[in-house]
Amino acid sequence: MSPAARELVRGDDGLARCPWGTSTPDYAAYHDDEWGRPVHGDVEIFERITLEAFQSGLSWLTILRKREGFRDAFAGFDIAAVAAFGDADRARLLADARIVRNRAKVDAAVVNARAAVALVDADGPGALDRLVWSFAPARRGRPRSLSEVPPKTPESLALSKDLKRRGFVFVGPTTMYAAMQAMGLVDDHLQGCHVPPASG
Repeated sequence: MSPAARELVRGDDGLARCPWGTSTPDYAAYHDDEWGRPVHGDVEIFERITLEAFQSGLSWLTILRKREGFRDAFAGFDIAAVAAFGDADRARLLADARIVRNRAKVDAAVVNARAAVALVDADGPGALDRLVWSFAPARRGRPRSLSEVPPKTPESLALSKDLKRRGFVFVGPTTMYAAMQAMGLVDDHLQGCHVPPASG
């Protein structure tokens, strides 16, 4: 990415956006309406963790455009339903062109659902939400350019370690930082971006 592409870009609508949020209408809508907005709820958190794991090594645009297919294939990301998936479900998912057909990532989604069920069984509804948000760092100023946005942070490393300890997989610190950005635990919209700061 060139230095110029690391700064705010003004779209045809006159609004200043983070540079990645201007390349396609899908990205613009996601940037404006979802990314960096607080996400709460066990199902909602599980969905974001699952999709970030599937994104690993791919463009987020690929996941974004397949998101409805993922939601349908994974029972709306109902944690108990996914935790109960067996061999027939795995075969079904690996044959479903609406999602990313990666055996390790499909298996990870089921493993993580089972870990989430255990967490909720132990600590009650909202346990996954509370756990993830307990790693939200103190609010800081927005970055001036993408060069100031880290690939991972001490908080994402700590979250990754805690989730792994509880049996989650495909939750490395870089993946978890991307999830933290997406779920609004951190606000990495650039200074001057038209999207207003959100409170958690």
